[in-house]
Amino acid sequence: SGYDTVVVGAGHNGLVTAAYLAKAGQKVLVLEARDVLGGAAATEEIFPGFSVDTGAHRIGGLNEKLVRDLGLAGHGLETVRIQFPYMEAGKRGPDRPPVLEATWRAAIDAVRTPKARLVVGGRPMGGRIASQVVAQGVAVDALALFAYPLHAPGKPDQWRDKHLPAVGVPTLFCSGTRDAFAKPDELKSIASNMSAAAVHVLEHADHGFAAPKASGRTRDGVWADAVQAMLRWLPS
Repeated sequence: SGYDTVVVGAGHNGLVTAAYLAKAGQKVLVLEARDVLGGAAATEEIFPGFSVDTGAHRIGGLNEKLVRDLGLAGHGLETVRIQFPYMEAGKRGPDRPPVLEATWRAAIDAVRTPKARLVVGGRPMGGRIASQVVAQGVAVDALALFAYPLHAPGKPDQWRDKHLPAVGVPTLFCSGTRDAFAKPDELKSIASNMSAAAVHVLEHADHGFAAPKASGRTRDGVWADAVQAMLRWLPS
C-alpha cells in the first residue's frame, strides 16, 4: 500500500518506465522475482571470461534524450561527444585513418580524469576507430561498439576484426538482427576471441537501429532499452 504504481518485472523496459514515473512524481514499486535486474539488458557470465546478455535480442543503443531525462549524470555517468575533422568541415567523405585515430587519441587525452573510469566508443565508424586506438594500447577502461561495421554489406568474407583480439578491456557489441554490416552470430564469434566481450542484439533493428513498423518497435523504444543495458554492462 502507499504506492501510486506497481511495475511487475525489473527488466530494462520496467526499469526505464519506473524511472520516468518516479520523475513525474509518482511513488513506484518495482517487483522482480529474480536476484538479477535488467532482464534482457542484464549481462551474466555463462563461463569464465565470456559474458552475454540473457535475452540477447532486445537491446539498443544510447540516446542523449534519455541521458538527460533519467539524469544519468546523477549516477556518475557523464557523456562527451566528439567530431572528426571532416564532420566539422561539413564534408561527406571521412578523413584518412591516421587523422581519425589521432582525433580519438586527442579526445581521450582531453577528457581523461584521475580516478574516473573512461568508456569510449560509438557507431559505426566512430566505434571502429575507437577500437583500433584501444587495440594499439591507448588506455581506457571499457569499449562500447554500436552497429560495429564488421564487413561491408554483401562482403561477409572481408572482416574488419584483426585488431579486436588485442583489445584488453571489457567490450560491448550492440547490433541489430537486420544489420547488413554484421550478423549477431558473427559478432558472437568475434567476442569469443576477445578477453572480456559481451554481445547485445537488437531484434528487428537495422544498421541505423530502425525497425519495421510491423515489429512494434520504435527507434525511441530501442534507445530506451539501451539505457539500462549500458548501466548494467558498465564495468563496476
